[in-house]
Amino acid sequence: MFNKLKELSKDTAVYGISTIVGRFLGFLLVPFYTNVFPTDEFGIYATVYAYLAFFNILFIYGMDAAFMKYASIADEKEKKDIFSTPIIFITFTSILLVGVIYLLKAPLQQLMFIPERHSQLLNYVVFIILFDTIALIPFGHLRLQRKAGKFALIKILNIGINLVLNVILVLGYNYGIEAIFISNLAASAFSLLAVSPDILKYLKFRLRKDILIKMLQFGIPYLPASLAAMIVQVIDRPILRYLTDESTVGIYQANYKLGIFMMLFVSMFQYAWQPFFLTNAQEKNAKDIFAKVLTLFTITSSLIWIVLTLFIDDLASIEFWNGKTIIGKEFLPGLSIVPIILLAYIFHGMYVNFQAGIYIEEKTKYFPLVTGAGALVNLLMNFLLIPVIGIYGAAYATLASYVVMSAGLFITSQRFYKIKYEFAKIFKLFSLIIFTILIYYYLLNSGQLIFVYKIIILGGFLLCMFVLRIIRFSEIKNLSQLIKNRS
Repeated sequence: MFNKLKELSKDTAVYGISTIVGRFLGFLLVPFYTNVFPTDEFGIYATVYAYLAFFNILFIYGMDAAFMKYASIADEKEKKDIFSTPIIFITFTSILLVGVIYLLKAPLQQLMFIPERHSQLLNYVVFIILFDTIALIPFGHLRLQRKAGKFALIKILNIGINLVLNVILVLGYNYGIEAIFISNLAASAFSLLAVSPDILKYLKFRLRKDILIKMLQFGIPYLPASLAAMIVQVIDRPILRYLTDESTVGIYQANYKLGIFMMLFVSMFQYAWQPFFLTNAQEKNAKDIFAKVLTLFTITSSLIWIVLTLFIDDLASIEFWNGKTIIGKEFLPGLSIVPIILLAYIFHGMYVNFQAGIYIEEKTKYFPLVTGAGALVNLLMNFLLIPVIGIYGAAYATLASYVVMSAGLFITSQRFYKIKYEFAKIFKLFSLIIFTILIYYYLLNSGQLIFVYKIIILGGFLLCMFVLRIIRFSEIKNLSQLIKNRS
């Protein structure tokens, strides 16, 4: 038993660290892009990539999840058939969809707001999707074989190739935003090439109808939930472009990306949290531990929030090589949306926390309903708010969708796995955050948000956490030791 848990922890660490490192390396492109591309060109890139995310879901239609489900329980005789059937079928349907995209190229370019001068971008997009889709099953196979190191290495090399090619093509050959897509295409081709030995080793040129039907029945129901989740994550860019222009999208995208600091923390929490609650669910005081974890998460994330909210403009405005800044100076006017995006990620972290009861009681069928509600709120608020308050509308729509999702999952989870959370502390904490937001935007809009006031606000925030008894050193020390022992 201990060895199994040790294996799980090791693999979780490898996947988690590689994912976080990968996301951070990807973030390094944001300062680069915003200092070499104008806001409108960056906005075109952001809009096209939002559509690319939707295409990825449509091309795979849940077959990666189906493969993981059936390959994990297959006997040795069936393993090659279960590997081969989805790859053959996905390759066939992907080529078919690529053909459809080319037939509908003109209307799709209009839908994706691709200007005529960048008409070739759609060519890059379809092949990026094609390569990524075919590689998904082999990547799933690596995970099932517990080849976490190989999986992580390919992913990190993929991002490294992407980074290097971007710099070479933009600075060395004066490419425009086409460099982003060419670099991504090359990185995707590398990943497919890297997993091709596994494809050749396990592929049988036979498609078993019985396996295919089972996989389709399992995988296709994932499609609505996946689309809903993607709506929450990226639909604001196309809507923003539809209601405004490329420059507005570019400014929004660059500043939205600054939320990565909170996103990385939430990701780290998620990778640690899922194996933790599954392995500790049978403990007598499991629910008490889970309640404390939510309190600790909200306290820690709120501390990250206040520091980033107050000082992100100072960080983003730091000048380095030849007067360049962390994000290009043209993009700096959008920095005021960052506190909203950071707060949205806190609620996303709470949503992750509330998953414990759903998984433990095996009520995962409620996930699509909760995600769908978040997607609907996101769509409605984007269309209602963007015409009135621009990029703030898109940011508030993102926040609202994560609030709805976390609240929906909390209500659902409590029905089946009731936990007595420390609501008094959490309520006081969010009241403090709201009060701080009001002060922040008042000083910002009146031009009085100077560095001295930021220090005072930070000090006041920390002091209030102790005065309101949100933080107690003794509790933190005891809980940290308890979690360490349970892990």
